[in-house]
Formats: sequence, structure tokens, C-alpha cells
Amino acid sequence: MANIMIRQNGAGGLVFYLPKRDLEASIESIEFDTPEKWGGELKLDNGGSYYIDPVARPARLPISVRARRLGAAED
Repeated sequence: MANIMIRQNGAGGLVFYLPKRDLEASIESIEFDTPEKWGGELKLDNGGSYYIDPVARPARLPISVRARRLGAAED
């Protein structure tokens, strides 16, 4: 599992950042996106996918969380 950061970009979309690999990618979809349950599988615009344990939607971003890689395709 890796420590990642999720932040919001200027257009209102979510951005995934993995400091260990200096990987930054837009999040195309998030499995759970309700106030009570936020997280699950994250699909990135580079073809990769990660999983974060669902939590209540954070009050503000950026947020640092632990993530597990599900699929490859990273640049």
C-alpha cells in the first residue's frame, strides 16, 4: 500500500498524486461518491486503478490516504 494525495483541480475534477513515483493523474471515476461513503476503486486517466478504503466524504481536499494498486498502466 502506498500513501497518496487526492486534491481538486481548477476545473473541479479530482487529481491523484503518488509522491514516491512522482505520478500525477486525473481521476476519471470513483466507485463511491456519496457523503456517507466516499472511495473504493479509483480509475485514472492513464489506465491505472487504485483502491482506497471507503470513508465519509472529506470536508475538504487535499487529503492523504493509503491506496492499493489494482491495475497497471502508469507512466
